[in-house]
Amino acid sequence: MPLLVAMTAFGFTGYAALMPVAPLWAAHGGADAGGVGLVNGVLMLATVLTQLMVPAALRRLGWVPVLVGGVTFLGLPTAGFFFSDDLLSILFFSALRGIGFGIITVTGSALTAELVPVMRRGEAIGMYGLAVALPQIVFVSAGAWIVDQFAFEVIFAVGLLPILGVFPAWKLGQRVGRVPKPLDPPPYRALVRPMILLLAVTLAGGVLITFMAQMVASSGLVTVALLVMLVTTAFVRWRVGMTADRVGPGKFVLPLVMSTVIGLVLISFAVRDPIDTSVPLLIIGSFFVGAAYGGLQNLTLLLSFGAVDRQHYGAASTTWNVGFDMGTGTGSILIGWIATGSDFSTGLLVAAGISALTIPLALRSRKS
Repeated sequence: MPLLVAMTAFGFTGYAALMPVAPLWAAHGGADAGGVGLVNGVLMLATVLTQLMVPAALRRLGWVPVLVGGVTFLGLPTAGFFFSDDLLSILFFSALRGIGFGIITVTGSALTAELVPVMRRGEAIGMYGLAVALPQIVFVSAGAWIVDQFAFEVIFAVGLLPILGVFPAWKLGQRVGRVPKPLDPPPYRALVRPMILLLAVTLAGGVLITFMAQMVASSGLVTVALLVMLVTTAFVRWRVGMTADRVGPGKFVLPLVMSTVIGLVLISFAVRDPIDTSVPLLIIGSFFVGAAYGGLQNLTLLLSFGAVDRQHYGAASTTWNVGFDMGTGTGSILIGWIATGSDFSTGLLVAAGISALTIPLALRSRKS
């Protein structure tokens, strides 16, 4: 686990640093809300397309080249941001970074199942989640403030950090055996329900991460709201895993879906006027969304691994990660387009409605 945590921390630090700032860089270059939304949308599209190919790449190439390639692709293209704020340039380098992100997300979550006994899987996913969440707490929440106080280039430098993950990726890859070809086709139908639940909550989280700096005029308030959301995300993702190991993951899904809906509605009312933001509604809403964003990430991954046997861990990890990144990318593009034609308040209500549509799936999960 230490090597996995190190590789994940380096990788997600680079990812988290640019998640809110790359869209701001596009806005700096003159892009409208639709163009700004495309930045993370293209990142996630490249991520999803890559994720679909990772299991086959692991079987053909093995763990070492795939893991090393992942952290390299995630970090190295960030250098391109130093040279241009043109939207097409930003989209190109975001797509390259998406290739790396697609690799480390699928391999990282699959390795939590490969390396840890079943009875401690929730705890292990929680620890992996901390390695994912802690960089986001620092850089997603403070990214806009760092740019405001210093310069975009500071964040771009942080975005290069995944390159430092090459050594732990190489060592980790040497410790894991070859990935065998599955004897039976993956049970994708059993994986659809947790994927859709995850897609809805990551759509909500992706909207806030991508657009909080555009929805709220004060960079300090943006930092506080995202900090509340992401600290809550990290804590809940960590704690809910240990509890789910004892009582099962299904009991918590419905309350967390409702938390998503409530949080988005509160934030929608908070940001009706970007200049006169309702601070209490924004902070409370960010807390509710953060709890759901963290808890459902852990629980849906547990539900996914619980639905398959060992030969299909790669398929379960891929499906889960596709749901995560489709939600994040769809949120960026869809809500960006809605905001261009209307406003962010309306876009957040649409996101709340999408989350509400998953309530029937959450009710079925209570039996798991």
